[in-house]
Amino acid sequence: MIVFDLQCQNLGHRFEGWFASSEDFAAQQARGLVSCPQCGSGDVIKAPMAPAVPRKGNQRSDAPALPMAGGKLPPEAVQMLQKLAEVQSEALKQSRWVGDKFADVSRAIHYGDQDHEVVHGQATAQQAKELLEEGVPVMPLPFPVAPPEELN
Repeated sequence: MIVFDLQCQNLGHRFEGWFASSEDFAAQQARGLVSCPQCGSGDVIKAPMAPAVPRKGNQRSDAPALPMAGGKLPPEAVQMLQKLAEVQSEALKQSRWVGDKFADVSRAIHYGDQDHEVVHGQATAQQAKELLEEGVPVMPLPFPVAPPEELN
């Protein structure tokens, strides 16, 4: 996992994003999956970050490290993220991938034009906002999901 400081070009909001790699960030951004959590703008860039430069071995402090010092999560956080990933994986087994038709399928189910089922797919920040404004119960998944045709 890599954590990037991100910035929305719309209003300058800064936030963190967690990705498997720099390439994963670029792929999600290209597919419109990266958006500002404050305003929903999809116009997001990597914000400048200060590099983490470790001290020399003879200059290390005996003070307790901050939870993210050195880029390592506390074991409790790692366990929590693993459990969350397991829960998402189990939920997706009982859900149908609808790809970029997510907004249309969710509306059809909500308004009774299609049989009720649990679905997952892709939506732009604007589509998700519109669905929520209409009262369609949707939520983002905590971890990215690859379309079935892109899985090994």
